[in-house]
Amino acid sequence: MSISDKANRPIPEAILFDLDGTLLDSAPDMLAAVNRLLAAHGMDRMTLERIRPHVSKGSRAMLAAAFPQSSDREREALVPDFLAAYQDEMGRHSRLFDGVESVLDTLESRGIRWGIVTNKPEYLARRVMPQLGWERRCAVLIGGDTLAHAKPHPLPLLAAAESLDAVPENCDYVGDDQRDIQAAQAAGMCSIAALWGYRSADELPMQWEADHSIEQPRDLLTLYWPL
Repeated sequence: MSISDKANRPIPEAILFDLDGTLLDSAPDMLAAVNRLLAAHGMDRMTLERIRPHVSKGSRAMLAAAFPQSSDREREALVPDFLAAYQDEMGRHSRLFDGVESVLDTLESRGIRWGIVTNKPEYLARRVMPQLGWERRCAVLIGGDTLAHAKPHPLPLLAAAESLDAVPENCDYVGDDQRDIQAAQAAGMCSIAALWGYRSADELPMQWEADHSIEQPRDLLTLYWPL
């Protein structure tokens, strides 16, 4: 376990999570969707290793990796097809990261509410909830198109806290992308970098200046209840 040297975190009112790359290993679903588009264009399939670093950056980043020779305009035209393919593949190949379910169980058993703030379109995020059995457990869900701004803007996190009637400064946000940390910092929340998530080799999470960095989901509990 590797946790930042800062002091143990007081018990928060609520804990908010990013979804893809933080709670859910959805890269295999994304890969299947991308490969359907590549096949339709007569192009070679991508590998999981090639797509994983781009998943947390969203559909446009994944399409840029899959169609590097295409123009921005051409790739933009592919976004609806990609989202339709992903909607069809969603839940077929993905899984929770190891330890996520036990972490959520522990938070609930201790009376700590949790929610999700993702840049995934809200309609897709909501479709994931029943597949995971989270539709009644997740206290708030905000997608990338729910509000006027998405992460790294703080608005989605602030809106989530307001929905929970929680003070932002008493909330924690866990995410695997720099935009997650920036959004948490701008919202005045404790920022926690999930080091198991999706990122390229040249991204250095320690430069994000998160309040805490954790190597696996179970490490989150150690922030609040030291061994």
